[in-house]
Amino acid sequence: MKIGFIGLGIMGKPMAKNLIKAGHELTVFNRSRAAVDDVVAFSNGKAKAADKASDVAKGAELVLTMLPNSPHVKSVMLEDGKVADFMEKGAAFIDMSSINPMASREIADALAKKGIDMLDAPVSGGEPKAIDGTLSFMVGGKPEVFAKFKPVLEAMGSSVVLCGEVGAGNVTKLCNQAIVAINIAAVSEGLMLGKKAGVNPEAIYKAIRGGLAGSTVMDAKAPMIMDRNFKPGFRIDLHIKDLTNVMDAAKSVDSPTPLTAQVFEMMKILHADGKGQDDHSAIAQFYEKMANTEIVRGQ
Repeated sequence: MKIGFIGLGIMGKPMAKNLIKAGHELTVFNRSRAAVDDVVAFSNGKAKAADKASDVAKGAELVLTMLPNSPHVKSVMLEDGKVADFMEKGAAFIDMSSINPMASREIADALAKKGIDMLDAPVSGGEPKAIDGTLSFMVGGKPEVFAKFKPVLEAMGSSVVLCGEVGAGNVTKLCNQAIVAINIAAVSEGLMLGKKAGVNPEAIYKAIRGGLAGSTVMDAKAPMIMDRNFKPGFRIDLHIKDLTNVMDAAKSVDSPTPLTAQVFEMMKILHADGKGQDDHSAIAQFYEKMANTEIVRGQ
C-alpha cells in the first residue's frame, strides 16, 4: 500500500520502519530532516522523502500521523499546508497521535466533507514496543474502514482493537493514561511505605507481583525505580499533556477524576523541579522528596 507518514519522532520512526518491513511504500515527512534520512536509508528504496507535509498525500491511499498533540494534527491536516487538500477522494487518514477526542471528531467531520474516511488510533507501549512492532492500538471509526486498514496497524502492533466511532480510540487512550499514572503512583507509594517500615523494596516487589497487586505497569516501572533509572521511555511532560486532555475530557462529560487530578498535580511539581524529561516512573521521586528517602534495590 502507498502510505504517507508524518511525524518520525521517538515513536513514529520505528513505526515507519515496521511498515517498510511489512512491504508498504512510504513517503515520509518530519520537521527534523535527520529522521527522514534515516528512514529512507533504512528502506532500501521503499521510502522517499517529502519536502513538506502535503507532499506525503500525493498518490497515497492512506495518510498516517504520529504527532505530539491536537494542535499539531489539526495544523497539519486542516490549516498550514492543509494535507487534506492534497488527498484523493476515497483515501483515508489514520491519526496515531494521542489527542483530545473532540479534536479527532472535528478533524473527521472536516475530512468527511472531502470524501475522506478517518480512524483515530492512538497507541500504548512506548518506544520498546514501537521498535519491536508490538504496540497496542485503540481505534475509533467505521467498522468497514477499520477492517480495511487493520492489517496496516498490525504491521506495527500486536493488539488492534476497535473501540467505537471516531474519537473512541482517544477516549480509550485517555483512560489508559489515567490508569497508568495512578498505577505508577500506587507502586511508588507502596514501595516507599515498605522502605520506611524497614522492608527491602525488592523483596516487596517480588512478593506481590504475582498476586492481585501485580501489573504490567509494576513489572515495567518498579525495577526502573529501584535501579534509579529514569531514562525516558515516556516522559513526565508527555504524560502531563495526556492528563491535561484527560481532565478536559472528564470535565466535558462530568466524570469524576479525583485520583487522576492528584497524580496530575504530582507530575506538575516534578516538572517544576526540572524532571519533566524524565520517564514517568520518576513519579517515585515525588514520594522520595516528601519522605527524604530513596527507593533503592537491595536496601
